[in-house]
Amino acid sequence: MKTIAALIATATLTAPAFAGGPVAVAEEPVIVPAAEPYVAPGLDWTGAYVGAQLGYGDVDSNGAGLDGNGWLGGVHAGYRWDLGNWVAGGELSWDKAKIDLGAAAGDELDSVAALKLMAGREIGNSLVYGTLGAAQAKASVGGADLSDNGLVYGLGFDYAVNDRWTVGGEVLQHNFDDFDASGVDFDATTIKAKVGLRF
Repeated sequence: MKTIAALIATATLTAPAFAGGPVAVAEEPVIVPAAEPYVAPGLDWTGAYVGAQLGYGDVDSNGAGLDGNGWLGGVHAGYRWDLGNWVAGGELSWDKAKIDLGAAAGDELDSVAALKLMAGREIGNSLVYGTLGAAQAKASVGGADLSDNGLVYGLGFDYAVNDRWTVGGEVLQHNFDDFDASGVDFDATTIKAKVGLRF
């Protein structure tokens, strides 16, 4: 009798533990790594381009009164190679100028052409670059048509509006020593706004 009573008591006390079946074990939380932030791919600057520019030039010389400033504008064409974060290339430009040099009537800078190498850093859709090359200027001085070759160097900036069009600017320094054996040294600083079409 005592044995039966003990069994009943044990069953009564343990019944709630078995009523719901096995006890469910909580699942361990799953840790999902944070997604990498999306970085838009940079523009590929590789390819040919053509464009136009408009700017302002300031000419200084060691010749008496052969100084002046004025507007200039022209066209350019070039090719660039995208090397990852860096871009390199070459450009040929020509500007028609009508800068009065002031010494006598008709003394003026007529045109400036340049063949430049450039290298720069790509920053998103922007390109900041330095440039170095050879320049040729033509001028009318004292009734004579003169021309000479010199050095050009400077800094530039281009921004890609889309895959085809760019806008930018350039500041260049041109140096011409003993211009066309005249004994006059010319220095010209130009500041130009540029627009380009990429292929």
